[in-house]
Formats: sequence, C-alpha cells, structure tokens
Amino acid sequence: MTPTDPSGGAGLLLRPAVPADVPAIAAVQVAARAAAAMPPGIHRPEEVRSYLAANFATAESWVAEAAGEVVGYARFTRTWLDDLYVDPAHQGAGVGGALLELVKARHPGGFSLWVFEQNAPARAFYAARGLVEREHTDGSDNEEREPDLRMEWPPGSVGGSA
Repeated sequence: MTPTDPSGGAGLLLRPAVPADVPAIAAVQVAARAAAAMPPGIHRPEEVRSYLAANFATAESWVAEAAGEVVGYARFTRTWLDDLYVDPAHQGAGVGGALLELVKARHPGGFSLWVFEQNAPARAFYAARGLVEREHTDGSDNEEREPDLRMEWPPGSVGGSA
C-alpha cells in the first residue's frame, strides 16, 4: 500500500506502519490518553510499547506523519478499529479525521470500536463522522472497569468480533 497525502499538500502523510514505528506509536498513545477525557491508562509506557510490538502483526496499522514525525496512528482489523490516537499537539488539525477516513476506505463493509462513555470529545468526533452508538456497558469487561460503549460504522453494519 502506498503512502497518501490527504492534506492536499499541507504536509500530512498517511502510510502503513512498520515495526520501527512502534516506539513513536506508543508515545502517541500514552500522550493522547494522558490528555484525553478518559480514565488514565493503567499500563506504563514500556508496557504499551511491548504490547504494541508483540501484537504488531495482529492488526493493520497506519501512521500519520507531519514533518517526518509520527503524530497519529490507527490500528484495526477487518471488523474493529482497535486504536485511533493523535498526539495532543496535533489534535484539531484533521489528523484523526484523515485516519478515520482511511479506515472507512479500507473497510467499507463496516467496523465497530469501543470508546469510554465519559470521553465526550471522542464520542462527538465519531458521531460527527457518521458512527452511531449501538451498545452501552458497565465497563466490567474492560481493564479500566469504566463504562464504555460500542460505536459502529456505517449505521446498520454488523459489529463483529476481533
């Protein structure tokens, strides 16, 4: 798959991730989680890095680069968007939207994702881009034990399993 510039030349490059990107991907996830309206991460940065490295081949991963720096990433399977994180310094600049559009294009039959109930900004981001809330839980099945919800795109698609 070839890299794409969804910014029309504004300097954002989307490309498939490679194993050497894992440290930058992990740093983006840790920084984004720390700044987000969601429960604090329960894993130390080195644990996040180890997990992402060990599971690199289990999902498709793309990075967003600006000026040669990884500023966001998406990790997904055929039916699930597992991760979509953008470095806080680059949020609001279209990075997340570009990554989400890439996932939609790669999986036009639909996919689901989990988002924490308290993360109103993420819920609004996904809803504004056509995802709908389908299932609310009490959080007993996630590591943080916080209420979450499953969102789906396109509306009416079947939310599969990973």
